[in-house]
Amino acid sequence: MPFDPKLVDLPVGVVGAGAMGRGIAQVLAQCGCHVRLHDANGAAVDAAIAFIAQALGKQVDKGKLDAAQCDATLAHLVPAHAIDDLAGCALIVEAIVENLDVKRALFKRLEDIVGPDTVLASNTSSLSVTAIASQCTHSARVAGWHFFNPVPLMRVAEVIDGLATDPGVGDGLMELTRRLGHTPVRAKDTPGFIVNHAGRGYGTEALRIVGEGICDFADVDRVMREAAGFRLGPFELMDLTALDVSHPVMEAIYRQYYDEPRFRPSIITAQRLAGGRLGRKTGGGFYPYGDDAAPVVEPRPPVALPASVWISRAHVEAQSTLTWLLEKMGATVEAGLVPSDDALIIVTPMGCDATTSAIEEGLDPERTVAIDTLVPLALRRTLMTTPVTSPTMREEAHGLFASDGVPVTVIGDSPGFIAQRILATIVNIACDIAQQKIASPSDIDLAVRLGLNYPNGPLAMGDALGPMKILTILRGMQDFYGDPRYRPSPWLTRRALLGISLSTQAR
Repeated sequence: MPFDPKLVDLPVGVVGAGAMGRGIAQVLAQCGCHVRLHDANGAAVDAAIAFIAQALGKQVDKGKLDAAQCDATLAHLVPAHAIDDLAGCALIVEAIVENLDVKRALFKRLEDIVGPDTVLASNTSSLSVTAIASQCTHSARVAGWHFFNPVPLMRVAEVIDGLATDPGVGDGLMELTRRLGHTPVRAKDTPGFIVNHAGRGYGTEALRIVGEGICDFADVDRVMREAAGFRLGPFELMDLTALDVSHPVMEAIYRQYYDEPRFRPSIITAQRLAGGRLGRKTGGGFYPYGDDAAPVVEPRPPVALPASVWISRAHVEAQSTLTWLLEKMGATVEAGLVPSDDALIIVTPMGCDATTSAIEEGLDPERTVAIDTLVPLALRRTLMTTPVTSPTMREEAHGLFASDGVPVTVIGDSPGFIAQRILATIVNIACDIAQQKIASPSDIDLAVRLGLNYPNGPLAMGDALGPMKILTILRGMQDFYGDPRYRPSPWLTRRALLGISLSTQAR
């Protein structure tokens, strides 16, 4: 029998009193559920309840919660120092260590305590719900219910159906999630579910860019934060989450998908993990932290300017945008079909590097500089040189595009720049999640936007940028590298060719 979220008079058990368990216990108690909190370490239960009381007290002090609501929540939260105290619960939520054998053993023990109608939900972030349920007598009542840390603030939860899960169980958890004030999303039981699966593109492609020597960590972060609109750059984010958390997730999803190239981890994070440079919590990661840490300062742009500029006509829209921008900045833009002998040459590739663009268009690579026009040019601009671009042309291009006060990042030659590579990878992975019917397009966008704080859902992001542009970028990178990592998802390819939205559900 599926859990009925309206049965608030029946107790709900939470096993695990760490950060996730106490957060889940708090939101359940706040919505009126009678919560029994258990941990193998009894002292951890008392500490967790004290932590919740302190957190609620701060909300009262800030006027976000009244004293009566605080008292009611704490009255709904009681310690269960013995696991047998969970008998009679309508729902038990497991939030213990991410170890399959340990979780299986717990669920088997719980089946000896509770009735056959009690729903058992795992807060696992990376393990198979089907595997957790496989040794249960009543595996139909086992589901995944994955929250994000900190639970009271990250108001999204993934409801995961294992192969044997009764659909009604998931339906009940979806409804209960809404009662908690959270947004539920539904997913099939696959590695990473929605959020951790979709999040593979942001960090892994950034690591590959740096690993190729195209630019440094700060360059990637500045571009993705300022030009692409993310709250944190990928390396800032890895420093915040810590590599002892993020790198094992990279490896786990990569291995669970049988070494799928799209999810390939990087030696950079493996080495830093081994060296203890985990991020903020160790005082240093990709950036230094602490009171005496020197900030990473961007160099001042040069003041040199070119005598004239010639813009490639390979992409009409980009040429028109750049012509307007540069003329507004006072530059002399040449109108001829070919550049004059001394002109700075600007190309606007999508998924192609500056060298290839120059050669294919019959341009002088020593005078060629590429600019990324996929993302807006108002907040930060990215320039890319060929290996033989002259220092003079590099300086003049940098000086010109920075002359109106907009910061400029100059990188080495790369098919796809920084933003093109990372955004195309994010969109492509989300398209494959939709293609595999792991979740609906709307739930994919909702889960990623709320769970990862991206500026938009990945499918909506692809629609805004243009599915055909994303497809072009991926094909360009796949052609250049010969790496199946960049192979376009069938979902993306068909919708780009048909001219329809990536958020369009399959028929």
